[in-house]
Amino acid sequence: MHQRLDYQRASPEAFKAMLHTEQQIHASGLEESLLELVKSLASQINGCAWCLDMHTKDARAHGEAEQRLYLLPVWRDAPCYSDRERAALAWTEAVTRIATHEVSDAVYTEVCVHFDEKSLVDLTLAIIAINGWNRMNVAFRTEVGNYVSPHTAKR
Repeated sequence: MHQRLDYQRASPEAFKAMLHTEQQIHASGLEESLLELVKSLASQINGCAWCLDMHTKDARAHGEAEQRLYLLPVWRDAPCYSDRERAALAWTEAVTRIATHEVSDAVYTEVCVHFDEKSLVDLTLAIIAINGWNRMNVAFRTEVGNYVSPHTAKR
């Protein structure tokens, strides 16, 4: 597969708008480790190799255990995630699959136990953003494998 187009070059304004959303998400106070898990799971669901490559590398650079990344597709069966992370992962699945599945009251009730209103909106924005990035990268077939985390040196 070869890249169809470079969306950053084709529309710098659209790219800057997406980056602005990312800045808002990272200023929200949500834990970076949680954000990387959410972004990795949504990217798996959406089949976005580029984002999965990026977010697993960033997660590792931030100190995430490889085992937790390996077990992400089966997070419900893995004991290594906190209740807060489980609620965020369930919310991620529900919001990501919203076109074909409803967001159940049970998932909403559980996520509200672990996130106040502001943090739930911020978490939802993070899920919306990664779904947007996934769609850009999948649609335009962004080349995978060359991403180097800027966080690696910070470990």
